[in-house]
Amino acid sequence: MPTPLRLHGIRHESFEREAEIAVWAAQRGHSLTHTDLWKGEALPGLDSFDWLLIMGGPMGVYDEDQYPWLAGEKRFLRQAVDAGKLVLGVCLGAQLLSVVLGGQVTRNRFAEIGWHEVQATPQAAQSRVFADLPPAYEAFHWHGDTFSIPEGALWTAKSTACTHQAFEACGGRVVGLQFHLETNAASMQEIAEHCADEIKPDAHIQSSQPFIQPVPVMLERPERLTALRGLLDRILDNMAALG
Repeated sequence: MPTPLRLHGIRHESFEREAEIAVWAAQRGHSLTHTDLWKGEALPGLDSFDWLLIMGGPMGVYDEDQYPWLAGEKRFLRQAVDAGKLVLGVCLGAQLLSVVLGGQVTRNRFAEIGWHEVQATPQAAQSRVFADLPPAYEAFHWHGDTFSIPEGALWTAKSTACTHQAFEACGGRVVGLQFHLETNAASMQEIAEHCADEIKPDAHIQSSQPFIQPVPVMLERPERLTALRGLLDRILDNMAALG
């Protein structure tokens, strides 16, 4: 029986939670606690968790004037990586990890919102976390920024709209995902409601931003969520095996 792991989520906004990661943890017998930075809650001690989950959020990694807790979070992430913790960053969380590991975050050419295909890169075959994922799969996206691949990390996924979709560092103990594998029906509805201003109905804007889907299109084909959960399970199981 695998040893239960203590997972801890760092959350930046009320509507970007662990979602299906929480379900996976409960099913595998792991515990899950969290810190809501947007509520002003304090970061945990490094000895209180085995695995750090850095969730998404509408802010940018460099918005420290507006969100001063970002500076402390970056220092904390560096400490967690240096301590050898498992660390998974999702969307904003992946961008924060890239910066902490020496990368950069910039505006992507396109906003990528909705269901879009992700492809494995050649380096994915060398990965301890991504090697058994399909060569291409649909994932749920909601971002306008992009990260660079930190020096020494494996670049493991890409898409037509965004070249850098995922990376693995520290032998698989640190993983960044630009896309959202944790999404379920409720979390998709929440982000669509709270970030509706990022989906512009104007035809001219749609033609210049071809990777933004209307909400009704996102909500079609709920079977995609089942496939998404299968991908999430593989990545989490592979990381847990390193714990």
